[in-house]
Amino acid sequence: MYKLGRNSLKNLTGVNPILVEILNRALEISSNRKDGVDFTIVSTAGLRTAEEQNKLFLKGVSKADGYKKLSYHQSGNALDVVPYVNGSASWDEKELYKVAVCMLQAANDLNYKLEWGGFWKTFKDLPHYQIK
Repeated sequence: MYKLGRNSLKNLTGVNPILVEILNRALEISSNRKDGVDFTIVSTAGLRTAEEQNKLFLKGVSKADGYKKLSYHQSGNALDVVPYVNGSASWDEKELYKVAVCMLQAANDLNYKLEWGGFWKTFKDLPHYQIK
């Protein structure tokens, strides 16, 4: 069965327990799938400071600047989950969709509403998951 590594667990510090519950259920689901994939939480994926968020905004990888427009990451209500393939994080689209299937199924199983950045029309963010 897949399980989160030390760095992923550290990156979950301050994240809403509901998201952590969804993530753990998604790992169970993925572990039981023939085409399952392991997951990892990328470094600034959990609780972010305004400064960390602003750096991502300035790089053009976020629409939230961290000051005037806050990210769900700043309140612990979002995380970025990517596949862990061959010993490292992967941004392969096919693998990201496998993660999404498991995350969305897990939220449904647990009766939580989860928003996936892959459904956004103007700014697709395949690793991003948030709750409101």
